[in-house]
Amino acid sequence: MDEDSKRILLIDDDQELGAMLGEYLESEGFRVEIVSDGVRGLARAVSGEHDAVVLDIMLPGLNGIDLLRALRESNQVPVIMLSARGDEVDKVIGLELGADDYVAKPCYPRELVARLRANLRRQQPAVAPQLATIALGGLEVQVAARKAQWQGAAVELTASEFNILLVLARAGEAVATKDEISLRGLGRARQTYDRSVDVHVSNLRQKLEAVSLGAASVETVRGVGYRLRVL
Repeated sequence: MDEDSKRILLIDDDQELGAMLGEYLESEGFRVEIVSDGVRGLARAVSGEHDAVVLDIMLPGLNGIDLLRALRESNQVPVIMLSARGDEVDKVIGLELGADDYVAKPCYPRELVARLRANLRRQQPAVAPQLATIALGGLEVQVAARKAQWQGAAVELTASEFNILLVLARAGEAVATKDEISLRGLGRARQTYDRSVDVHVSNLRQKLEAVSLGAASVETVRGVGYRLRVL
């Protein structure tokens, strides 16, 4: 992956932290734009000019949660939330609204870079041409185009939700374990008490059921993982 062309929008009102993270990211080959308030941050985030957004929750003008909610109405750019360590409520809300990942503050630049790279890699189509489309009943997963459709109607998914759908679709009738989904869908090993997989699967399930009127869903296999169900 050529990271020289990757553009990162960093939205954080902590100028000292923002400058430090921006300098570190640029030293790693990213191009960085820093915005310090929520209103301007949203305006820049919806512009479509960035490959990923790093978003703080506590912002003047418009907080990170409301910004993310507004952003997801029209844009699926990968978003990594910055949240205070231990603030589990904000993390869960952010993931439910479509954040792709989170990093606890105080933020370690190397961890942020690793998570950015993992999220950007998941944006890259990496399948053989013969596997470009997976069809299951009325559900069609266009792997190379990173699109999902139900009987021709688009299913709007975040990058993480699409990756998890892909893992489940490729598993077919088999159950995909939470560890497998975390590793292959989110790009990281699942940690103790980590509910990221459950939150993303819940969002995916709601979207599939809404567009298919319940004909497509994600079945929970207690104590094991999840399985895609298509009638």
